[in-house]
Amino acid sequence: MISTGPIDNTAIKIEGMAESLQSKDHKDLLDVVDKLRLKGISRYVDLPQIIVCGDQSSGKSSVLEPISGMSFPTKDNLCTRFATELILRRSDASSIRSSILPSHDRPDTEKAKLLNFAFAGDDMDISQIVEDARLAMGLEGSDGKVFSKDILRIEISGPTQPHLTMVDLPGLFLAGNKDQSAADSTSVKSLVVEYMKRPRSIILAVVSAKSDFALQQVTEYTRAIDPKGHRTLGLITKPDTLDKGSDSEQFFVDLAQNKDVNFRLGWHVLRNRDFTTRSATATERDAKEAEFFFGRRMDYAKDVTAGCNGIKTTLENSNI
Repeated sequence: MISTGPIDNTAIKIEGMAESLQSKDHKDLLDVVDKLRLKGISRYVDLPQIIVCGDQSSGKSSVLEPISGMSFPTKDNLCTRFATELILRRSDASSIRSSILPSHDRPDTEKAKLLNFAFAGDDMDISQIVEDARLAMGLEGSDGKVFSKDILRIEISGPTQPHLTMVDLPGLFLAGNKDQSAADSTSVKSLVVEYMKRPRSIILAVVSAKSDFALQQVTEYTRAIDPKGHRTLGLITKPDTLDKGSDSEQFFVDLAQNKDVNFRLGWHVLRNRDFTTRSATATERDAKEAEFFFGRRMDYAKDVTAGCNGIKTTLENSNI
């Protein structure tokens, strides 16, 4: 196992493959919180949760892949259209269950229909679950409705899962197009900011190294809502798109070292699955990531935390 302590100039700190051990009490506490959330208590009481925020195409949804070991929709022309609660629990048996928690402002007849959306199994296609949920919520585009306040819940259990509850939120965007309007942009911003403002939310702010940092909205909102960075964790994606030795690479290295935008929980770097490796297994994805970080070295980058296992450990420790 590679050490997670401070490193010298010859390597990047990457979390080892050994999984963190968590107590049954921690799991039981998370389960209680999830049951309260399922009953809609979060409308009245702030419950602990990790929210995944970022601009569209920041690689936000693909962050869920290495954490859960499951494949999520990551096509370039698709984006998250509703909040998705991802509930991960370690158990001897593997299983997947999904359901929809209707928005409180839905008519009772529509609520009843959405509450009937339920699937369970041990080998389900996450992409198909998301697509079926989209259709069930009426996001077919015929009436102009693109985003929903309903929540898709996906519960994944298995021997390699961490004890985590995360909420993947729709991506922020500025300009409208044929698929989403300027009004939709305002609605998404309102939803994301609402989740950010909840004092028990740990904000996972996802920033793409492929885009100009100044143009990405997520850290603007996190710094306004959590100015001291006490409950924000930064995550840099797509580091493989940076030219080695460039000013852009140096900027994101400084960012990863918590030198520019300072968060109490720091920053992590994660290499996403790209188009050419879209069919790779989880093991192949992890190996490709490790190969990138060790091969790239960025030998001037001290105290950079990289890799999917590093982010797993940090998220587990910050969940409750």
